Amino acid sequence: MAKIIMGIESSCDETGVGLVAAHDDGTVELLADEVASSVEQHARFGGVVPEIASRAHLEAMVPTTHRAFDAAGLSMSDVDAVAVTAGPGLAGALLVGVSAAKAYAAALDVPLYGVNHLAGHIAVDTLQHGPLPTPCLALLVSGGHTQLLRVDDIAGAITEIGSTVDDAAGEAYDKVARLLDLPYPGGPPIDKAARDGDPQAIAFPRGMTGPRDAKFDFSFSGLKTAVARWVEGAQGRGEEVPVADVAASFQEAVADVLTAKAVRAATEAGVGTLVVSGGVAANSRLSTLARERCAEAGIELRIPRPRLCTDNGAMIAALGAHVAAAGHKPSSLDLSANPGLPVDTVLV
Repeated sequence: MAKIIMGIESSCDETGVGLVAAHDDGTVELLADEVASSVEQHARFGGVVPEIASRAHLEAMVPTTHRAFDAAGLSMSDVDAVAVTAGPGLAGALLVGVSAAKAYAAALDVPLYGVNHLAGHIAVDTLQHGPLPTPCLALLVSGGHTQLLRVDDIAGAITEIGSTVDDAAGEAYDKVARLLDLPYPGGPPIDKAARDGDPQAIAFPRGMTGPRDAKFDFSFSGLKTAVARWVEGAQGRGEEVPVADVAASFQEAVADVLTAKAVRAATEAGVGTLVVSGGVAANSRLSTLARERCAEAGIELRIPRPRLCTDNGAMIAALGAHVAAAGHKPSSLDLSANPGLPVDTVLV
């Protein structure tokens, strides 16, 4: 008989509640995925304001939970375990979700699992494509994280082999969007503008690709600065900034580095599957270039659909289902949030 896992996500600006059914054959079925976003409240600031995010989670948690159970046609008494993001993320935002999860777990007398947000972004792929081949490589690309991860066991054996040394790819998108007077968050507007641009129009730099650079680390701060200098130069000469060409050339530089390093890492490790996840995984150029390069290298590519790439409760429920199935000891009710939780700590 399937076990129902409730997942709660509140690490940043989305309040997510998901419900999954964990079956005896190891598959995990998505039953409900409800999200309340506070992104519009942050847009005028050009980034997430932690206090605003925390208050938004407080207001949205109960209504989002009710919507999830209504969508799944379930009642609270059907829940067999509760999983929640314990980190990494914004401290105040995390505490809202952790407090809610502890209350639900205590009231329902079911196990509580405090899990890693980053591992959740990988586990969510199992809701669409089934169990993960092991080992596999994951390229996690979001607003706050850009990492290459080796996954030997989604429930407890994840190793970082590369990470960003400065800006994450998503942060670079937001900053470049601001330079081009595009809306926040910057990912979708830049992707849209790039469709009408020439990706070869401007030769923006590819960070951390020199012979002495770490093979699998990333850097996007220099790229962001290069875009800023190019835009300032054009404006200083009294020229109109070609937004579409700048967006396309910037996006090409990001996708080029991400996919090249990911495929190289998978090839050198002898890993046959690459999972691309996180909010930036929904980017059209990144997904297209990843497919092309994985096909050339004989690597299976798995990218969850866009809704599952962004922060949501379903990914936390999916990870909770795998952790529970692996027989790991549940978290205690004195569980606290850890804003700096390392990726190799899947369960707190």
